[in-house]
Amino acid sequence: MRHDTLADVLSAIKNAERVGKKECITPASNLVKEVLKLIQKEGYIGNFEFIDDGRSGKFRVELKNRVNDSNVIKPRHSVKVDEFEKWEKRFLPARGFGILILSTNKGIMTHEEAKKQHVGGKLFAYIF
Repeated sequence: MRHDTLADVLSAIKNAERVGKKECITPASNLVKEVLKLIQKEGYIGNFEFIDDGRSGKFRVELKNRVNDSNVIKPRHSVKVDEFEKWEKRFLPARGFGILILSTNKGIMTHEEAKKQHVGGKLFAYIF
């Protein structure tokens, strides 16, 4: 039984890249799909496709060997627009290196997009 599908996906990607695989299979959900789109847009992964297995489905993800670390953030912290720097220092190794992923009332986005749109939200993952 899965408790946190997104955590399973991020750890599967990280572990597959560490051993040098070119692709990995991950569990699927709508949240996972949105996060994969986001990290694909940022250049951390290649293409991904949905595989229907009769249950909840899976994603096949092409890896680019760019992920050093990725994980979910628990508990999910609420972040105001002017607090992003504090969380960048806590979860990312350097300024401008990596992304924080958050859920806002305008959808799932990176902390950089949230700064531009001047919105806060709930932090739930990081990747660098």
